[in-house]
Amino acid sequence: MYTRKALLPDAVVIHDLIAQYSGDGTLLPRTLPEICENVRDFTVVEDDDGRIIGCAALHIYGLHLAEVRSVAVDRESQGRSAGKALVASLIEEAKLHSVGRVFCLTRSPGFFDRLGFTQVDVNTLPEKVMKDCVGCPRLNCCDEIAMVYAGEGMPDIAREPAYRSPLRVL
Repeated sequence: MYTRKALLPDAVVIHDLIAQYSGDGTLLPRTLPEICENVRDFTVVEDDDGRIIGCAALHIYGLHLAEVRSVAVDRESQGRSAGKALVASLIEEAKLHSVGRVFCLTRSPGFFDRLGFTQVDVNTLPEKVMKDCVGCPRLNCCDEIAMVYAGEGMPDIAREPAYRSPLRVL
């Protein structure tokens, strides 16, 4: 089992994985065009036969904040640490981008707690509330729990970015 960045041809499988959990309200539904448009945010996990068994996305708001979202593992493949591998991969990606803080909104706080996330008040994440929550069908009846990654290695956003591209004047 290994993780990799998603490619556009993976969009249909990603859509199907998310749909497994959107019918019961665990995840918000995502349309296929929305997944295609944001496929570069997704990471997938493949089993030893090369079959995609899970997906998750890292949505970056800026240097200071990124969200882990749409974590879905095929129901038949659960219990093999695929979800853990996906979230760990996204945290490493956030570190690579020098993102200061990673959060999620979830109905499975126990899973994220085991991965180093701690519960916070959603109002400490105004970027999320203003961008996504105001248009959400669950705005007035949201039961998701906001959690922030509190593990080791998150960068200090006051320091220089880990990568700086040289400016070339043509």
